[in-house]
Amino acid sequence: MIPTDKTSGFWPVASALGGNLLVTILKFAGFSLSGSSALFSEGIHSLADTSNQALLMVGIKRSSKKATRKFSYGYGHERFFWALISACGIFFLGAGVTIYKGISDLRQTAEVHISPAIFAILILSLIIESFTFIIAFRAIKIKNQSLAQSLRQGDPSSIAVLYEDGVAVLGILIAIASIVLTYLTGQHYWDAIGSIFIGILLAVVAIILIAKNREYLLEKSMPEDMQEHIIKILEAEPAVEKVIDFKSSTLDFRKYRIKCEVEFHGPALMKAMYRNGALKDEFDDIKDDYAGFVRFCADYIDRVPRLIGSKIDAIEKRIQKKFPEVIHVDIEIN
Repeated sequence: MIPTDKTSGFWPVASALGGNLLVTILKFAGFSLSGSSALFSEGIHSLADTSNQALLMVGIKRSSKKATRKFSYGYGHERFFWALISACGIFFLGAGVTIYKGISDLRQTAEVHISPAIFAILILSLIIESFTFIIAFRAIKIKNQSLAQSLRQGDPSSIAVLYEDGVAVLGILIAIASIVLTYLTGQHYWDAIGSIFIGILLAVVAIILIAKNREYLLEKSMPEDMQEHIIKILEAEPAVEKVIDFKSSTLDFRKYRIKCEVEFHGPALMKAMYRNGALKDEFDDIKDDYAGFVRFCADYIDRVPRLIGSKIDAIEKRIQKKFPEVIHVDIEIN
């Protein structure tokens, strides 16, 4: 069963938004107590995640708007647009500020005050981030498919949460390690190095998400196996001689539009028009009547487009019955 696009990604994003808001408050409280660069970076990281997930919610909400005269195919691309803005936020706000902070602290000695409360904050943050990560993982995992396939075909909003929370979990572990090393060695640069590593992780995730949403905004094609199956449905129709051109594009998450040109098979249409000897009966009626023959030709010309139209309607219904996610089907005669 294919999830409803209007709500796809809502719960992973909503849970991550609430969780990251709480974690942001905790991390900045930890930073104010310790002065740790790694904790500051983690606070900025969570603040960026919270802002980005708010943008993802805007995209999910706006993508559910109904089609209008101005936007006849709907607003599905809003989901990808806001996800792209979110990814840019991760890159510039999350990665940029975090790396800058780490490099700045490498150049100057900054005192780090380490206490049990700092580790309690980090462990609590780790639990919350792990919880939202699991929710996102369950949302994108498609039954009977590998994780790699699920990531390729999953909702960009849920994937964004999965990557962000995955990096958040890694970031907290890096922060813990850098603070422990700072405490054991007395060298502040471990804390700064942890901040830089967290920033690099954020930059990598941002680039992956930017590339993925770019594909959708450029109206990437439907999955190749689905495309091949639809072409087989078209070619299985006796009235279709061959499929000359086939194009598809993504309108929203798991919502597609297809456009194709086909060449109809004349003899198959003739058989459909004159079953059970009807053509023989008409010939007998008009064989010695030229005026009747002219009327027959006019009637015949009128029947052809109507028959082709009904054939196209039947093919479209067959495709949409097999693949309900194909919202628009445009079949043109070559």
